[in-house]
Amino acid sequence: MENYQDLLNKQQSFFRSGKTKDIAFRIEMLTQLKNLVQLHEQDIIKAVKKDLNKSEIEAKRAEIGLVLGEIDFTLENLAEWAAPTEVKTPATHEGATSFIHQDPYGSVLVIAPWNYPFQLAVAPLVGTIAAGNTAVLKPSELTPSTSSLLAGLINHHFPEEYLHVVEGEVDTSTALLKENFDYIFFTGSTGVGKIVAEAAAKHLTPVTLELGGKSPTIVHSDADLDEAAKRIARGKFANAGQTCVAPDYVLVHRNVKDELLTKMKDVIKASYGEDIIHNPNFGHIVSERHFDRLNSFLDNGRVVAGGDSDRTNLVIEPTILDSIFWDDPVMQDEIFGPILPIIEYDEPSEIINEIVKRPKPLALYLFTDDQVLQEDVLTNVSFGGGAINDTINHMTSHYLPFGGVGDSGMGAYHGKASFDTFSHSKSILKLSNK
Repeated sequence: MENYQDLLNKQQSFFRSGKTKDIAFRIEMLTQLKNLVQLHEQDIIKAVKKDLNKSEIEAKRAEIGLVLGEIDFTLENLAEWAAPTEVKTPATHEGATSFIHQDPYGSVLVIAPWNYPFQLAVAPLVGTIAAGNTAVLKPSELTPSTSSLLAGLINHHFPEEYLHVVEGEVDTSTALLKENFDYIFFTGSTGVGKIVAEAAAKHLTPVTLELGGKSPTIVHSDADLDEAAKRIARGKFANAGQTCVAPDYVLVHRNVKDELLTKMKDVIKASYGEDIIHNPNFGHIVSERHFDRLNSFLDNGRVVAGGDSDRTNLVIEPTILDSIFWDDPVMQDEIFGPILPIIEYDEPSEIINEIVKRPKPLALYLFTDDQVLQEDVLTNVSFGGGAINDTINHMTSHYLPFGGVGDSGMGAYHGKASFDTFSHSKSILKLSNK
């Protein structure tokens, strides 16, 4: 197992030089990163196509567009975010002033996942650069084309002591976690998140854990079913369901279930065609192991849409499973694939009680205009973030911190939240002797 102490020593030494703290340097590095992304747009599109069969439209929107938007928003606001903030001083401290100074942590380790292998690797880097840190990035070995591209882009255009990509298998991540980084940012499964947290605890290293969970979607009796069908299908089946904030299952009022299912089947056909297995633009499952796990769920309940699969090409059709119960295998863990279980209900209280008995989800989506129900869900259900009458788009806003709670993670990023995550707020009380 390789020792990364030398790499960390170089980054810590460069950090201590003070260069990364200079605002002009941070802006220069963010601009350079933006230019690289724009210059290599087609290379990024080809890499995620090879790894996940991601379409060009989806790659531009979800992999490239979100990163460029994050960089632009950060460049617009960085000087203001980084400036010391003066705050009030208690009357008991006469003659003193108080302010908060934003300090970078130092050397950051970013461990990225495979499902959005470019965006979820580079977006955290934007925050590390903005806050004035150095960073080591470990991309996922399950998306080797994107991992190799990231290594080429970062390692050839930034000095090793500032930003560096380390490729490798699980043992590489294990070796990196043994080092004493100043901050760790991990995106992935809850199970691996616990391993990362345990490793970080040995050095008392602060962490952000962007995890997942079974994110419920509630469709009440008064919902606009046309819009609900479109937005649920879009949020669920993008990237073949391999999205951490995808609707994991749908809880639909008994009175509108059949109509919703009919509309969702129409949306799937309109979006992906009749022969989805051979659709060149529908995403593939990342590996045989993941495919086999997902394929085992197809006999749960009753298939009302989709249900076909092709192991050779790692494709599973967008599938809707009706007549699902809480104790079915498909309801035990996050699905992370294009399979959507449906559970019907009569009273909202019954499903709220079921949701809160389970691990806290990363996202929750509610389709209703009933203000009382909206308030009931927002007040009584703990989840990372979500949307009312929409799905997944809350994570695209630079003004909304994105992160989980409980089993779905800790900490947040995007926009100013990224700068805050990778910065320590240093509180100072200054007393004049004059």
